[in-house]
Amino acid sequence: MISANIPQTPTVNNEQVRNYQPGSLETVSLQQKMDEMSADIIDIPCVINGQKITTSQTESIVMPHNHQHVLAHSHIAGQVELQLAVDAAVKAQADWQAMPWQSRAAIFLKAADLLAGPYRDEINAATMHGQSKNVYQAEIDSACELIDFLRFNAAFYQQIMEQQPISSTGVWNQLDWRPLEGFVLAITPFNFTAIAGNLPATPAMLGNTVVWKPSGTQMYSAHVIMKVFGAAGLPDGVINMVAADGPIAGAALLPRPELAGVHFTGSTATFQHIYAEVGGNISRYNGYPRLVGETGGKDFVFAHQSADPVAVATALSRGAFEYQGQKCSAASRAYIPKSLWPEVKTRLGEDLASFRMGSTRDFSHFINAVIDERSFDKIKSFIDYANTSEDADILYGGGCDKSEGYFIEPTVIVTQNPKFKTMQEEIFGPVLTVYVYDENDWEDTLTLCDKGSIYALTGAIFAQNRYVINHMADRLRHAAGNFYINDKPTGAVVGQQPFGGGRASGTNDKAGSALNLYRWLSPRTIKETFVPPIDYRYPFLG
Repeated sequence: MISANIPQTPTVNNEQVRNYQPGSLETVSLQQKMDEMSADIIDIPCVINGQKITTSQTESIVMPHNHQHVLAHSHIAGQVELQLAVDAAVKAQADWQAMPWQSRAAIFLKAADLLAGPYRDEINAATMHGQSKNVYQAEIDSACELIDFLRFNAAFYQQIMEQQPISSTGVWNQLDWRPLEGFVLAITPFNFTAIAGNLPATPAMLGNTVVWKPSGTQMYSAHVIMKVFGAAGLPDGVINMVAADGPIAGAALLPRPELAGVHFTGSTATFQHIYAEVGGNISRYNGYPRLVGETGGKDFVFAHQSADPVAVATALSRGAFEYQGQKCSAASRAYIPKSLWPEVKTRLGEDLASFRMGSTRDFSHFINAVIDERSFDKIKSFIDYANTSEDADILYGGGCDKSEGYFIEPTVIVTQNPKFKTMQEEIFGPVLTVYVYDENDWEDTLTLCDKGSIYALTGAIFAQNRYVINHMADRLRHAAGNFYINDKPTGAVVGQQPFGGGRASGTNDKAGSALNLYRWLSPRTIKETFVPPIDYRYPFLG
């Protein structure tokens, strides 16, 4: 029997990151799983109402670092399957929201434990093979961060449930934390397995039912996530996974009257399109859909002349080039004072020269491939533009080769123009552009940094003087939703640095905190009067 009180969820701590040192048991185990999975080609069906649905159209899932190696064939949903997914979600909600909240939370807490234990190698191997992440990037993402999302969200949910209003004499006031009415559409990106799992799981834990459209290039690990949710006891129809072409999915799903919300991570252009579509359909909905989006970034590192140049260079090496710069938080533009630049440049060059690039199977490789040919071609076009421009020089890297895998060398561009194309536009690849400024122009350069991009996702400042740190933080207050002092602008940890930005970077609803959960709840205020009045006359009437 389930108790009616608000129980305490298990004590929550961030999942410990494994080191995968050469020859360790964890390394051997993961490499064996990688070998096992790479030797097989699997089918990835849509999952609708708990059923594995195959279709007449499939897409091949390949290793980005070896694009001749097929991992899977993903079945693509058409209009029929997309409508079935919505129907299944809508039908499932009554029973799902009626389930006690702690039972719903328990499913996802079990999923976290499954990921931490028996599925850890599989989720990491799938991410390494299908998204070309090195072992450390996969571990902090597909294992640790996804585990953290599931566990911390349960704890945040408990805290929200405990929030109740005061009651005056003779009255009992309560808040009923209801899910939204209808289905939530979760649209997720390729670059973080944790985001892909969290966007459907968060609304679902709170009693919503979900249609989940993962990125086509993340379907390999998405398939594992659905396996884990099924093993954890998730009922049929609560999360329905459909691989689908973006425009086809949007045309089918966004006009549905039952649309209650969109949980999105992806490009700014796509989210703006969704926003416009929902606005255009507003009169047909049963309610006002919640729109939660985390989109692009043009993230900065700004160094003051008092900064430690070695720390600055290390932040650039890691912040710009981990996971080939394919993070919305990746350092993409840097403002370095002339006095620091020689040492920063030297140290940065030494770091890049030591990077090894290649397959994820070799754990000594720091750099792997970008996700697909379209991304490769886009990134290369920026490098080619810089190569032919009089306003910029390629200092390091610039090489591109897609003959075997989609490999792009970590590239550092130096420009004399703070408004140069690669200082303003999102590239989403291993390309860093540096603007070297005169210390006398520090204040003006702060303004350039603040106004130099439409985005406001992450940013980092480096300085030793505390007055300077405070001043820079104030001047750049609206330039980043996640702001770092003397650290790289990547690596937000669930429960520690809730993630999200403003301006063109999204709605800043802070995944990894209770703030995001509130967006998927619709509170009902309940007032119960124990002894109701039986005369309408108030005392002032005499």
